[in-house]
Amino acid sequence: MILVTGGSGLLGKEVITQLLKQGKKVTAIYNKTLLPTFNSTNLIPFQCDILDVVGLEEVMQQGITEVYHCAAIVTFDPKRKKELFKINIEGTANIVNAALAASVTKMVHVSSVAALGIVKNDTLIDEKMVWTEETAKSNYGESKYLGELEVWRGIGEGLDAVIVNPVIILGEGDWHGGSSQIFKSAYDEFPWYAEGVNGFVDVRDVAAILILLMESTISSERFIVNAANRTYQQIFNLIAIAFNKKIPHKKVTPLIAKLVWRLEAFKSSFTGKTPLLTKETATSAMQKANYDNTKLKQFLPQFSYRTIEETITQTCAALQQKLNNQ
Repeated sequence: MILVTGGSGLLGKEVITQLLKQGKKVTAIYNKTLLPTFNSTNLIPFQCDILDVVGLEEVMQQGITEVYHCAAIVTFDPKRKKELFKINIEGTANIVNAALAASVTKMVHVSSVAALGIVKNDTLIDEKMVWTEETAKSNYGESKYLGELEVWRGIGEGLDAVIVNPVIILGEGDWHGGSSQIFKSAYDEFPWYAEGVNGFVDVRDVAAILILLMESTISSERFIVNAANRTYQQIFNLIAIAFNKKIPHKKVTPLIAKLVWRLEAFKSSFTGKTPLLTKETATSAMQKANYDNTKLKQFLPQFSYRTIEETITQTCAALQQKLNNQ
């Protein structure tokens, strides 16, 4: 039996989809957002908050042998720091403890490249790097780094586990939240672009890698999952063209970014709404972070990534079809 946490999220849904196609039996944890319809008798939905220690022990004791831990909060809103740390650190600790208690065979933990920090030059970032306050003043990055430490603690206590650090994941998700907001911004012809660099990867590739790592004998390793390093401008242009929309034409300078995130913070203090841009996201958009993906290729030589062009073309087509059907 397989357990997937975060079953309602972009990555969790794709992991479940691929496992069910392989004929596997899956128990999927969800919290507030219901699981999508998979039309499979091999799927058992289980509503449980990962802060619910008793609930996690209950589900783990139902013959679970493999755990894909995809549940997490992704937010750069400083007001949600407490919630961020509770889910990403304490929640991960709870999963690790329940897995140890149930003698789970193996766990694959989804972290983030945010847990690695940022090099301030053109040096490739690899798995040897770890988050520090000097390399990344990011609450989200710190939460994912400390969550990883809980997994390493579990490994020290006998848990067979692997950690993956995906870059920005692209896929057919809810474009009102998470990384899929990139597609909505381009669709709405958002005029601004940044020249920062980041890694990008297809959600289908991330899910496939998780499954390959689970089925392998690889253990006690962490892997950057990255198809390609691209500028944000390149990504927005590709999405805009796929949607037949205007490409962004106004460059975001460091000064403009500082002004906008301060204005958003001011507005948020009155409205109570999550700011569209924060200090963290503004800083990230300007940074040039290049991620080294060679380690994973060495351990999984049979795997090859989809191109970013293919990912964006197919994702935009799927999102456009959804809009047409509304």
